[in-house]
Amino acid sequence: MKINSKEISSLIKEQIKNYSRNIDSSDVGTVISVGDGIALVYGLSEAMLGELLLFPNDIYGLVMNLETDHVGAVLLGDDTLIKEGDEVKRTRRVMEVPVGDNMLGRVVNALGQPIDGMGPIETSKTRPIEVIAPGVITRKSVDTPLETGITMIDAITPIGRGQRELIIGDRQTGKTAIAIDTIINQKGKDVLCIYVAIGQKNSTVAQIVDRLKAFDAMEYTLVVSATASEPAPMLYVAPYAGCAIAEEWMFQGKDVLIVYDDLSKHAVSYRTLSLLLKRSPGREAYPGDVFYLHSRLLERACKLNKKYGGGSITALPIVETQSGDISAYIPTNVISITDGQIFLVTDLFNAGQRPAIDAGLSVSRVGGAAQTKAMKQVARSLKIDLASFEEMKSFSQFGSDLDASTVSILRHGEALLQVLKQKQYEPYPLNKEIFYLYMAKNKHLDDINVHKVGDFLAKAYEYMVNKHNNILEDIQEKKEITDENLNRLNDAINEINSIYKEEYK
Repeated sequence: MKINSKEISSLIKEQIKNYSRNIDSSDVGTVISVGDGIALVYGLSEAMLGELLLFPNDIYGLVMNLETDHVGAVLLGDDTLIKEGDEVKRTRRVMEVPVGDNMLGRVVNALGQPIDGMGPIETSKTRPIEVIAPGVITRKSVDTPLETGITMIDAITPIGRGQRELIIGDRQTGKTAIAIDTIINQKGKDVLCIYVAIGQKNSTVAQIVDRLKAFDAMEYTLVVSATASEPAPMLYVAPYAGCAIAEEWMFQGKDVLIVYDDLSKHAVSYRTLSLLLKRSPGREAYPGDVFYLHSRLLERACKLNKKYGGGSITALPIVETQSGDISAYIPTNVISITDGQIFLVTDLFNAGQRPAIDAGLSVSRVGGAAQTKAMKQVARSLKIDLASFEEMKSFSQFGSDLDASTVSILRHGEALLQVLKQKQYEPYPLNKEIFYLYMAKNKHLDDINVHKVGDFLAKAYEYMVNKHNNILEDIQEKKEITDENLNRLNDAINEINSIYKEEYK
């Protein structure tokens, strides 16, 4: 039988003409290029911004660019396992992370997956990482203190539950130390904590976890880790994942403290993604929406009113400066979003003033609303006294013969600085802070040798605990120095002065 080519071609043409099956390209696409953690995918005409895509080898991608004929996705995994021509499927859901009480005490990555070797986390609920922040109607003004246990912060820049307080300063000035001490101080205070490590070294995160375990703080803490060795998309996602986990607890009526360490590296990771996605660079090569990157994250920290459960998220974002330049792009952005900043200075740190907080540039826009009555009683004039001391200190450098009032201001200021010195991992209970500041405010320390003020205060507090613990307990419970206690406290301090003062002069 002879094969007629004309018959075969006409038959094929007829089949093609009658082929009526619709080719649907909306749910399945093809990788057209991949590299540097970015994949361009042809097709997926129905894909949504922020949607998860499933790549081969169970690697997920996050849609960040919607172009006319393709989508740009950032890969949340190893991009070397993906090649051109691979099939990509839509998941029809936005990125979510597991949430719940079982997350406490664990170390997870930016996707909420455990990385601490302690087995899987049993959770039945997830939350999207990107949500709109609670509106004004659902919020309540900040009125409850979040005690850090760091005297200088609780006295000068108090933090309230639901506040956003920026910790800013050069590298190696003690920014993370303040955040970790604050977490340690939440033990027994019904505050759940989340520490988000963005772009840190693996060894640094391991040290922080060990330190938290040593103080039994991991019982109420979750660590979200996106280390420097991970791809930029993981660093970009990490703070939003931490915030989503915190929101689950906030909407249950619980108080949560979340630390973002640090948002400078977060902004750099976002800049990396944006430039690879061919988005237009702006100032310092950051994309135009870098302000929105942090504002939509930090606006989610708030205190809800009773009708909506009364929970809160307190955010402590950390930003690193270069040579103390707080007027740089990212620092000014985050300063304008937050409710105050704690500014740490290298010169103070090197001079031995720890924590190295600059009292002049540090501010809390919530202020006295986030302070107990006892703290207001002893800390009201503290900032003015420190400012007077700094002014007189610079003035006194030009003259040798000082009058009595100047000498008095200088001695009082030096004593205050000694009171505000505090070792790392030693947050103070409220009554200890109040007692120290009361001694300083009433000038009981001005005639003590400046190098012995710390030892004298430790001795005095030990005496109070042993002989007059009822006064300290009353201050801790009532959170104020009552008129009755005031006289008893003065009598106790007179006893201390008569016994110990002479040897510390």
